[in-house]
Amino acid sequence: MNNRSIGIFDSGLGGLTCVSEMHKLAPRENIIYFGDTARVPYGTRSRETILEYAAQDIALISDKDVKVVIAACGTVSSALGDSVPCDLPFFGVVYPAANAAVRMTRNHIIGITGTPATVKSGAYERAIGNGSTYRCVSVACPLFVPMVENGITDPRDTVVRSMVERYLAPIKEHGADTVILGCTHYPHLEEAIREYMGDDVVLVSSGAAAASEALAFLGETNALTDREQEGSIICYTTDSPEMFYDNAHRFIGDIPMTVKKITVEQLVGKDH
Repeated sequence: MNNRSIGIFDSGLGGLTCVSEMHKLAPRENIIYFGDTARVPYGTRSRETILEYAAQDIALISDKDVKVVIAACGTVSSALGDSVPCDLPFFGVVYPAANAAVRMTRNHIIGITGTPATVKSGAYERAIGNGSTYRCVSVACPLFVPMVENGITDPRDTVVRSMVERYLAPIKEHGADTVILGCTHYPHLEEAIREYMGDDVVLVSSGAAAASEALAFLGETNALTDREQEGSIICYTTDSPEMFYDNAHRFIGDIPMTVKKITVEQLVGKDH
């Protein structure tokens, strides 16, 4: 048994969808989360900048006595590929979500939504095997992250409806029966996406898929906690802790958490 924490990070609040799933599946586990809210979004930045930020994020989380690190960020996971600067067991969201989509698709047409950097990387297509048995239809959705970070998610909102239709029209036109929400912010637009795509289309949450695979690994390696009480959730943010706390409950409900501030300057020093 291993009572160290599970470490999860993202560019902002989106990775809390992974935290929520982790807490639901393993409520006794302690979780440490880092959201780089002062520098969100990552998905519109260069690959070099994303890799630099990722190294700093991983160094921060690794210093917190964790037993596993989850990059609950499609942009980071896509940019890193197999080159991960981490000595701990590490999980991104690309392979877990790709594996889930392959299991769930019926007509072998899979839609992929993600940030511009994620889509440009082609990581999901490579993980799925595009062009062989499966056909992928990928679309970049650059405005989804700022929409979610600012609480613009109501499916009745004309802005939400118009942006979902604008981005997902190619996926719908190609008849995909499974859609990967390739950024952990996107599940907060799930209701609007499902309304547009139809109830027969399966939506795969990349954060939830990563949480499931990481927990399976911890179970197989006898590294799950043996404590009996509910685990704690400690969050670090590079912006206002008060704003983070207020906004976080839109992502994870009323799960108790503690929020602490780390400056960007402190974070930058982590990988040196």
